[in-house]
Amino acid sequence: MANFAQQIVSGLASGGIYALLALAIVLIHRSTGVINFAQGEMATLSAFVCFTLVDHGWSFWPAFGATLVLSFAGGAALHTAVIRPIQGGPLLGIVILTIGLLIAINGLDTWIWGGAAKQFHGPFSTAPITVGGVAFSKQDIGVIVVSLVVVVLVGALFTRTKLGLGLRAAAANPLEARLAGVRVGVMLAVGWGLAAALGAVAGVMAAPSLFLDPNMMQTVLLYAFAASVLGGMDSPVGAVVGGLLLGVLL
Repeated sequence: MANFAQQIVSGLASGGIYALLALAIVLIHRSTGVINFAQGEMATLSAFVCFTLVDHGWSFWPAFGATLVLSFAGGAALHTAVIRPIQGGPLLGIVILTIGLLIAINGLDTWIWGGAAKQFHGPFSTAPITVGGVAFSKQDIGVIVVSLVVVVLVGALFTRTKLGLGLRAAAANPLEARLAGVRVGVMLAVGWGLAAALGAVAGVMAAPSLFLDPNMMQTVLLYAFAASVLGGMDSPVGAVVGGLLLGVLL
């Protein structure tokens, strides 16, 4: 029974990371119809940014907050400068572009930080917490809590704010949204920024367990794609549930 409980907690920690990346994939797919193959590399780049800030003397949580802001800005800028100009073109062209971004970001990571794996010391220790005679890793508990908090905040953003309403309108029907006064281009850029920030959380939370290297998130991305398909490519809730299920079952 103790081993089963430990396996569930460990699986939920992994599943939370899959869920965050799957949610990022679904947000972009819902808004633009594009599957962003560069999502994992964007998350890895964000993890490297956080690692660099911590290495330069920042405390983890300020570095994490700054990384989220930079990731959001980078995702929004990427949509505005790269994706938006060709958005009206063939869908295959945009997909190929995201694959090109994957290769380019991976090369950038290798060029700046090298290809060797680096130890990323996250905010949670690996020391165990004993509950009812069952030992759980503090790191696993911390990742689960962070993942759930982020998912709840994103859910609240989409269901309880005017910005969330604009994002949903732009994703559901861009033409009608424009007629209703929604700035669709801005909403799509915000959606890409939000997806990049979600990927940043996934990358930073995964780095202490996976070790930080340019290819760190490639396997995680495959699980995130599987979670997206399992939960439905247009369902944020399904993506989260699919990610958690995969983490527990695999």
